[in-house]
Formats: sequence, structure tokens, C-alpha cells
Amino acid sequence: MKAKQNSFNNIVESIYNLPLEFKEELKTLLEHNISDIRRKEIADNFKAALKEQTSHKLKFSSSISELKKML
Repeated sequence: MKAKQNSFNNIVESIYNLPLEFKEELKTLLEHNISDIRRKEIADNFKAALKEQTSHKLKFSSSISELKKML
């Protein structure tokens, strides 16, 4: 774990030493990468929910007490 922490610290230090233009580009790249990852997670969750719905495992309720029981 310490090796990973050292690597992370080295990366952060390297980023701090970059010119502003490169930092901004890196920020944009990371934001797009994070958005892509979240989008994939949402799509995967949707596919799992769709699979549950088609196998009749997905339950719906408008009752608060029922929803609490489902948790």
C-alpha cells in the first residue's frame, strides 16, 4: 500500500510542477474520464434493473412502510 501512496504522491507532485496549460488539459481529460465511468455505471445499473424487471424480481411500491421493508 505504501508503494501505491508513494506513486500517487509522485504523480501529484509531477502535476503540480506542470505549466498551467497542461494542468487545465489534464483537468479536462479527467473530467471526461470520470463522466465516462459514471455513464457506464448508470448503463450497467439500468441493464441490471431491466434484467430484474424481466425476471419479475423487481418490486415497486408507493407505500413507505413497504419500501422500508424492501431495504
